Amino acid sequence: WIGDWDVNSNDQPAGTNSIHPINGGCALQENWQGTGPGGLSGTSFNIYDQANDQWHQTWVDSSGTLLQLDGALVDGKMVLSGKRPKRDGSGLALHRISWTPNEDGSVRQFWEASNDDGETWSVLFDGLYVPRVEAP
Repeated sequence: WIGDWDVNSNDQPAGTNSIHPINGGCALQENWQGTGPGGLSGTSFNIYDQANDQWHQTWVDSSGTLLQLDGALVDGKMVLSGKRPKRDGSGLALHRISWTPNEDGSVRQFWEASNDDGETWSVLFDGLYVPRVEAP
């Protein structure tokens, strides 16, 4: 996941993402920029928490969203989940995001949310991260 990426969703440009090690390689910082006017921007910090034997991500974005996720590698993909208040204030929604590396070097990010503790899921984002190729 480390690197610079062009991200597509539904075969349309969705944004760019830059993920790089920080703090001596002990954490990753992600910087997202959505495409188009008013494109959402966001940053996450990712770290392996040795005490809990899990990965942790804290995400904040330009819409005021805070999302805190925990998880691990499951069947070759990173799967992180966490709860956050629903937009309508009626309780908590469970969020689950997975990152799957593909043989061609791309990465699929699949983000779902559940309002019933995982009984049913709605897709929030299905994106394909393609390594950015700089023009010569």
